[in-house]
Amino acid sequence: MNWQILRARLDLYEKLMRLDKPIGILLLLWPTLWALWLAADGLPDLAVLAVFVLGTVLMRSAGCVINDYADRDFDRHVERTRDRPLTAGKVSSREALGLFAVLCLAAFALVLLLGKTLVIGLSVPAVFLAASYPFTKRFLAIPQAYLGIAFGFGIPMAYAAQLGHVPAEAWWLLLANVFWAVAYDTEYAMVDRPDDLKIGIKTSAITFGRFEVAAVLTCYALTLLLLAAVGQGRGLGWAFYLGLLLAGGVMARHYVWIRDRQPAQCFRAFLHNNYVGMAVFVGIVGDGLLKGGGA
Repeated sequence: MNWQILRARLDLYEKLMRLDKPIGILLLLWPTLWALWLAADGLPDLAVLAVFVLGTVLMRSAGCVINDYADRDFDRHVERTRDRPLTAGKVSSREALGLFAVLCLAAFALVLLLGKTLVIGLSVPAVFLAASYPFTKRFLAIPQAYLGIAFGFGIPMAYAAQLGHVPAEAWWLLLANVFWAVAYDTEYAMVDRPDDLKIGIKTSAITFGRFEVAAVLTCYALTLLLLAAVGQGRGLGWAFYLGLLLAGGVMARHYVWIRDRQPAQCFRAFLHNNYVGMAVFVGIVGDGLLKGGGA
């Protein structure tokens, strides 16, 4: 295999892992960073931080690969996804499964480097969640809730890595992430709803029907309420709540974009959720800095 062929193959793998579309990495990374900073009182261990950032990239990539493998027969019927490498036949199913395995093993190797039994144990359900999520669209009315657990499982793992145990706070933070994921992935699902109805898969946009915009706003509100409850329990200050206020402002902007249910605007709102996660994170970091590193 010459260099040009190898490079072309790697480009296909990059697209299969969606490394050219980093929004998924960011939506997975922000809740993990929230948890790391809260668990470490504003001063996370640098080695732990590096492992979780790299692990997030690897597991999101693995999730994209297995998602495309699971949906390879559906994606050809959806305008937005019909040209994906696996669906278009440019990458084989065997290659996709091999790539998924390599990415998961690499992520597991990172976890082993931490040498913490609880984190290693939690990595098992984390991989199961990532691998099984794509198949939930066959039978769950709101598979986005399952996605929220999968995308947020770095939260209890982060607490375990920093503290050696998982306090109740971590699970409330995970619940907040579930509601956030239902909100932003419903916006995403609103884009593909006509195609999804034709091929018979289940999404929250279909389940919520004409109340999908109200459902998105309700989930956003519950996200903020749960985050505020975590902040109150931790005694976080005004910087944290300013971050929540900014996140709420971003969410309000999303309502303006999705209320007419135009696919391009719904997708714009989905992508813009990066700033929701960022605003919350900046609030957590700001609170820690104002308290001299102690949240």
